[in-house]
Amino acid sequence: QLVESGGGLVQAGGSLRLSCTASHTVFRVMGWYRQAPGKRRELVAEIDRDGRTTYLASLEGRFTISRDNSKNSVYLEMNGLNSEDTAVYYCHGVPSWGGEYWGQGTQVTVSS
Repeated sequence: QLVESGGGLVQAGGSLRLSCTASHTVFRVMGWYRQAPGKRRELVAEIDRDGRTTYLASLEGRFTISRDNSKNSVYLEMNGLNSEDTAVYYCHGVPSWGGEYWGQGTQVTVSS
C-alpha cells in the first residue's frame, strides 16, 4: 500500500529526499515516522489533503513535508542532517475511514 524510496547514506550536513507512493487507498493524512535503534518510533511530520502540516518541533526548519494528491504521494525533504537523524523512516497513512497503514521503512544513515 505504501512504498518508500530515497533513503541511504549521507554525510553530516547533507540532504536527502524521501518519497512515498500509495496504491489502492487515498489517505486523509500521510506522514513520516522514524525509529532509531533502541528508541521509540516518533512522528517526524504529517500532512493532510488540504496541506496542513504537523512537525516534530525539533525538526521544523530543517525538514519539509509535501504532498502531491494527484500522485497519491508524500515527500520529506531533509536538510542539515546529523547523526541524530539516523533511523529507519516509515511512511504512514490514515484513510478517511480510520485505521492506519505503514510502509516497509527506508534506512537513513548520517555519517559524521
